[in-house]
Amino acid sequence: MRGKRITVGIVAFALLISVGVYFAVQHAVEKILLPSSCSARADGEAVPLQVGQAAIAATIAGVAQKRSMPPRAVTIAYATAWQESKLTNLHYGDLDSVGVFQQRPSQGWGPARLLEDPVYASTKFLAALARVPHYRRLRIYVAAQDVQHSADGFAYNSWAGVAAEMAAAFTGRDPHAVSCSFGGKLRSARLGAAETELIRTFGPLNLRKVADPGRAVVLRSGRAGWTVASWLVSHANLYGIASVRCGGYQWRASHSSAGWVKMAARHAGKAPASEVLFG
Repeated sequence: MRGKRITVGIVAFALLISVGVYFAVQHAVEKILLPSSCSARADGEAVPLQVGQAAIAATIAGVAQKRSMPPRAVTIAYATAWQESKLTNLHYGDLDSVGVFQQRPSQGWGPARLLEDPVYASTKFLAALARVPHYRRLRIYVAAQDVQHSADGFAYNSWAGVAAEMAAAFTGRDPHAVSCSFGGKLRSARLGAAETELIRTFGPLNLRKVADPGRAVVLRSGRAGWTVASWLVSHANLYGIASVRCGGYQWRASHSSAGWVKMAARHAGKAPASEVLFG
């Protein structure tokens, strides 16, 4: 009987080890095979996005923040970008149109090589929008058409609802609303390059090095902080950013499918809501 109990114990232990190995392997395989994706959640609705789409959306919101333009401007820009390119940086288009907004070099928007840069394209679009009289009070498709002068201006109206939800998320009206999930191994950290692109997108920022997780940036408000945090999360795979913290919440690349997780008080520290930490 004693020998039988030992045998049963060995079998049970081996089974336990096998189950543990199975789940560990399954988790590793899922991280490799699951596609990377993002989402923007506002008013209880989630807009699914490809990582590239989220990165462009975050860039548009960042340029608008640099120019001190309201969420309404971001909504108009998103509706336009969805209609023109599905929020994608296209290197081709109708006639000589290129980029996110399908702007044409022949119509005075600038050279194609610059229009294919989302920061430049967003800056040109928002500058043109700012010159539209009373654009904040216009219907979204009307304001978009006043900038674009397209063949069918009413087409922008199809994206008004989605654009408004995304603007609420990416401009920080709804905090911790933009999240991305990445499969595979995280790239090596390039925090200096991330800093450079942050400044190019958002303008001068109060950036400094910190021991953990590596960098800190202080914004003028919590909403502005969440706009930067959304940019960092959507660009995390490109710059090897493993962690982003803002407003008492943390996003981690290693557990990116969990989204933003509320930090325990002892870990959150006394950082102001307008401070974003990343590394």
